[in-house]
Amino acid sequence: MMGLQPRDPATVAIIQARMESSRLPGKVLADIGGQPMLSRVVVRARRAQTIGQVVVATTVDSSDDPVAAFCQTRGFPCFRGDPADVLDRYYQAAKRFNACTVIRLTGDCPVIDPGEIDRTVRAFFETDVDFAANRLPPPWKRTSPIGFDTEVVRFTALARAWREADAKFEREHVMPYFYVQEGRFRILLVDHDRDLGHLRLTVDTEEDLSLIRHIYAHFDNADTFRLGEILRLFEAEPELMQINADVSHKSFTDVDSRH
Repeated sequence: MMGLQPRDPATVAIIQARMESSRLPGKVLADIGGQPMLSRVVVRARRAQTIGQVVVATTVDSSDDPVAAFCQTRGFPCFRGDPADVLDRYYQAAKRFNACTVIRLTGDCPVIDPGEIDRTVRAFFETDVDFAANRLPPPWKRTSPIGFDTEVVRFTALARAWREADAKFEREHVMPYFYVQEGRFRILLVDHDRDLGHLRLTVDTEEDLSLIRHIYAHFDNADTFRLGEILRLFEAEPELMQINADVSHKSFTDVDSRH
């Protein structure tokens, strides 16, 4: 069993973020209760007790200059890499920041709970696997809300994926190489005690953004509320969940046709 050192600088959360979203361009800097969405994600991730560093990974494309400029203004560490090969972007960012353990987060999850990040990271260390996640695609069953996605990997395993993965969806979605072929790596699915896989708390469309803004407004636009408080809000106002009920979630094999 591996020991866990809280706030170990070699445990690095990398948040991928870029302006050219296919369904909602510019979403990562969209205003949510007075703060850009990316700021909400970084601030929440920094509260996770198992994370030593939080880094934003954007691209070298000029369209992402606003992301880099925003990070510089806020003092958020930022790495700029390949627009299409996100696996390479993660690998290069992890190398730059001397990561031994990499946590993959995305810039469109502005209500992610730091406690849920910690739960996944601790399970990774306690079980001594190569890769752990709190959600995996079918045939696995998702029990964590969409928008709380946390993936944890050893840097050595990430380096192997970087060398070997050749399918376009494996390069664009970073982690599929770890789970598309059984037995290639030691992997762990960290289930949630309560099945919350039906909840959609990410931002990929205007409807998603509307729901997230409603949630933040309910909590006076503070960013300290946790998953349990969101669940209690939905129990009191179930109509909120209808705002984005018709939005479909993209598959891990989908690729951006623009590249």
